[in-house]
Amino acid sequence: MLLRVVFAILFVATCHVNAQEALTDALPAPANATTEQPVPESAWLDLRQNAAQNSKIQNAPSWVEALTLLPAETTEGASATKSVFRIRVAQPGPDYKVLFFRLFFDDKAEQQPEVVAWDESGTHVLRSGTLGAGMNLPSSDSVLIPMSGASSIDIEVPGDGKTVRAAYLDWMTSSEVVHPVNAEHRDVIPEPFSSVATLHAPPDDVENFGTVTATLAAEPIRIDGQTQESATFQFPIEAQPLTALLTFEIANPRVDVPPEIYLNGQDIGPASLTLPDLADPAYRGEAAPLSTEMHFSYTGWLRAQKIVPAASLVVGTNDLAVGNATGTGASAIRATQIQLKYIWDKSDYLLRTGH
Repeated sequence: MLLRVVFAILFVATCHVNAQEALTDALPAPANATTEQPVPESAWLDLRQNAAQNSKIQNAPSWVEALTLLPAETTEGASATKSVFRIRVAQPGPDYKVLFFRLFFDDKAEQQPEVVAWDESGTHVLRSGTLGAGMNLPSSDSVLIPMSGASSIDIEVPGDGKTVRAAYLDWMTSSEVVHPVNAEHRDVIPEPFSSVATLHAPPDDVENFGTVTATLAAEPIRIDGQTQESATFQFPIEAQPLTALLTFEIANPRVDVPPEIYLNGQDIGPASLTLPDLADPAYRGEAAPLSTEMHFSYTGWLRAQKIVPAASLVVGTNDLAVGNATGTGASAIRATQIQLKYIWDKSDYLLRTGH
């Protein structure tokens, strides 16, 4: 126990020397903080252990009381080490009982993080399970934490903890939500900066109003523009559709160069990405030598779609491929599915005559 305390003190001293207070036991409150704060501010905590020369001292709202990196320790009964980032928080008011917690990290298979919430007695309030998919990509994942009685949040990660980059925290409020009874029920929890729900891949083909939805692959598949690694699928169709729509989620895409779609050996063009606000901290810039423009990737999951021309489909087996453009790096796709629209007796169609 003494070793942990000494390490925390030394670490804080190191942060001060490098002009970065990313990890400290006394985060300074913003300069405009007041004693009364009806609507609590969100918190962005930089957890990187490297101190950039031009970095600024990190501020946090008053409800974030402390942030400490505990020393890496050997897991009991194993030879692997584990690092723990401990965030101590206080409820800003009785109306705020659920905390939105988004963690940004490098999603490595052997170093997937886990979020654990504790109360004052040291009892688990929540354990998230491992986050990420182990795709070896920059990523982010979110957890809703019930904070009634909870006072500390741990980020546990195997190794030295350098795969963890940052955390975004915001308090949630509740409201009554209505949804159509005859449509698929989706648990939609609006996240900051984005309102698109997580895409779910149906296990079996689904037909609705003349449209067939078929899952091509639910699991994550890595694609890489550097190594020309792509995701390939085969699917049969029994009749020519009127049109088709390919939908999937993609992690770590370059937002200005969406993935390219190939059908039956033909390049049918790039997919379209549904982008969140540019204020989203998941955007990550990259500058190349001799280039005046910065390119951005999104270190999280985005919705991607592509209208598939009916003339490119064939009755029988179709071959589809999703790949990144050359030189754009690695991504991963998941919940890949295709919708085929057929003639339906109640559809609304127009027949345009020639002039």
